[in-house]
Amino acid sequence: MTTAPDLLFDLTDLPPVGLPEAPAARLLLPSGDLNDPGYRRQWEATRLDGIGGSDVAGILGLAGKYNSPRRVYEEKHGRSTFKDTEPAEIGREIEDFIAMMFAKRSGLDIAMPPGTLQNLERPWMRANVDRYVIGSDGCPVVPLECKNRSYYQLDQWEDGVPDAPAIQAYWYMAVGGWSHGYVAALVGGNRLIWHRLERDEEIIDDLVQHCEEWYQRHIVEGFPPAADGLEDTTALLARLWEVKPEAVAEVDADTADRLLGEHERLTEKEKAVADEVRAVENEMRLIAGENEVVKDPTGRVVWTNKQNSTFAPKRFAEERPDLAKRFEVMKPAIDTKRLAAEEADVYREFRARQLRLPKPPKTSKTSKKKAA
Repeated sequence: MTTAPDLLFDLTDLPPVGLPEAPAARLLLPSGDLNDPGYRRQWEATRLDGIGGSDVAGILGLAGKYNSPRRVYEEKHGRSTFKDTEPAEIGREIEDFIAMMFAKRSGLDIAMPPGTLQNLERPWMRANVDRYVIGSDGCPVVPLECKNRSYYQLDQWEDGVPDAPAIQAYWYMAVGGWSHGYVAALVGGNRLIWHRLERDEEIIDDLVQHCEEWYQRHIVEGFPPAADGLEDTTALLARLWEVKPEAVAEVDADTADRLLGEHERLTEKEKAVADEVRAVENEMRLIAGENEVVKDPTGRVVWTNKQNSTFAPKRFAEERPDLAKRFEVMKPAIDTKRLAAEEADVYREFRARQLRLPKPPKTSKTSKKKAA
């Protein structure tokens, strides 16, 4: 059994079409060193004109703060760089360990894949598989996806594979023609959880159809996707353009009124829902009283009210100045006022953009009653 990265099978010498271990795919780009600028340019080019596994969750809006339809669109059109984040770097570095632990726990052999795969029938479908699993149920190979996840996501992995990595695994089955695949996650740095996913033709057909339509509309034809409320879209739009000071964009009056009205309506709705949520939570706090744990008659923990949330430094300093002085530390900080005065352009470059709306005109109680 393969148990170490340096003992992995070498599958780089493969025919260009009809790969024996991936019946529905060909090798588009052999594996290489992403730190090499020349190879990285080739690798990024293969990403630009196709849809890969990490793109699919973004297109479907399942990647949370890490990806979104708009980010995929911008990257495919070359308007957003492939920036390497620290979590992504750590994830790559720890893949060997996760794969090794999967092999040890499952008893299955693993291998390094040959590189970027391309579906034979639909060339825009791409896959960069983390590892191959050898000889599972008689198959030459099937894909293994390796994930490094926080302890706080433990409950999401115990009962199955969360949506985003599951979709990625199904996409790889679609690209390579595999009958099943595996997803292994190192959760909290000290627990390996792995699951086997069987090929589901209904899921795969839906995925392929949706992504094919999305690819044609937004990549081939170039129409941008509609705005969405994903956290990643907000982060992307805040830094996508180099803003021209005091430049003016124009919008027709109907669109402006529609957006302002919707924003006002939803803001009021958000406030009302927040009040209702607080009322429910306060009722829970009243039931808990001085106790940290609340259980029902069966012994099930239904909620907790533990004193383990955010520390209040301001209140601590006001109420216990003696201890506050004792535990006070001096931390380095950026003198933003001086930076703004001496390096105005640099200061502006690192300022966040803030969307501001004019305050709606105040309505008197009398006019509200008449409107009602």
